[in-house]
Amino acid sequence: MRGRVRRALRFTPVPDARPPAVPPPAPGTTYLLYLHVPFCEELCPFCSFNRVRLDPVAASRYFEALRAEMRAYARLGYQFDAAYVGGGTPTVQPRELASVLGLARQLWPIRSLSVETNPNHLTSEILGMLEECGVDRLSVGVQSFDDGLLESMHRLRRFGRGEEIRARLASARGRFATLNADMIFNQAAQSDGMLARDLRILRELGLDQVTFYPLMSSRLRRGPRARERRFYDLIRAGLGGQYSPTTAWCFSRNGAGKAMLIDEYIVAREQYAGLGSGSFGYLDGLLYANTFSVPDYIAAVSRGELPVASARSFPPAWRLRYDFLMKLFAGRLEMAELEARHGERAVRGLGREIAFLRGIGALRREGGELALTDAGNYAWVILMREFFTGVNRLRAACRVKQK
Repeated sequence: MRGRVRRALRFTPVPDARPPAVPPPAPGTTYLLYLHVPFCEELCPFCSFNRVRLDPVAASRYFEALRAEMRAYARLGYQFDAAYVGGGTPTVQPRELASVLGLARQLWPIRSLSVETNPNHLTSEILGMLEECGVDRLSVGVQSFDDGLLESMHRLRRFGRGEEIRARLASARGRFATLNADMIFNQAAQSDGMLARDLRILRELGLDQVTFYPLMSSRLRRGPRARERRFYDLIRAGLGGQYSPTTAWCFSRNGAGKAMLIDEYIVAREQYAGLGSGSFGYLDGLLYANTFSVPDYIAAVSRGELPVASARSFPPAWRLRYDFLMKLFAGRLEMAELEARHGERAVRGLGREIAFLRGIGALRREGGELALTDAGNYAWVILMREFFTGVNRLRAACRVKQK
């Protein structure tokens, strides 16, 4: 999987001689809009997304450029019915974010709006602003309630102790259709007891959704792979009964109504446009990345150009594999749906992959569907971890080239 990801993510730099372009929108098609805000108050060692330390002046210029890029996509004819704002920390400048969200609703028929934030931003002022802007899904970077782990992640001083985070989450509960907590597991310093306590607190809080990510490439030490599997089993058992899997690492509270994906927008939607510095988009088989340099991003948009820095057009076989990986992450895949998008022989093109995964007990066939088994859920955690680790390596390489 590592080898395949490395080959798939060999991007071609866009020549300076011509303005970068994205494919034209398909008639009658709506897409998902991803907006990236790279500014953070603290650069956490586990995160490899495009982020820079907050500079208020640079951030104000950045938000202005982001709004200009949004207008450029509107002029191209793109229609978006859902938006996801990630980072970084999108809520570092609430008024600027409110302006971005307001513009999105002016330009497009946005029906669903998701925003990421950190626990210290769960204030009455910011929560009120998000509600007023129509945000219906809020994802909070918690990572752990253990003070020792928070200290090792450089989060204790800035974002508060575990009990403070717990109280802030409780105060935000019920204000949005979906309130999600992002958690991390399998740090080297994490014990069974720490994980059990995190699970107990989450059950007591009763949030709408919980996402548990395995620790990926970072400056933090990971625990052994065997322990990762054991911790994953503990998480599924600890949330079971109160939560049901929405994806292999995302769990929605039973009885909370229709499950709403927070961070797995790439699973829920086939195509999405990435706007902002360091964002990725996937349109008509083209995976592209905007420049990772904030000054270069602002300069490109100011010149009236799209800030695409590199791109990779996937052949039909890779589009099929991408779809297969992403859709099965949600637990089930209708083969007729796959064939409708990729042709009636699509499933045959995945014959070796399906045979191997069924052979190791990761997949089962149920009529016209493929479904993950218990072993398959963890297999997909591994596969998605390798995919995102590959994307993280690409980000790191792009940052080095653009310095």
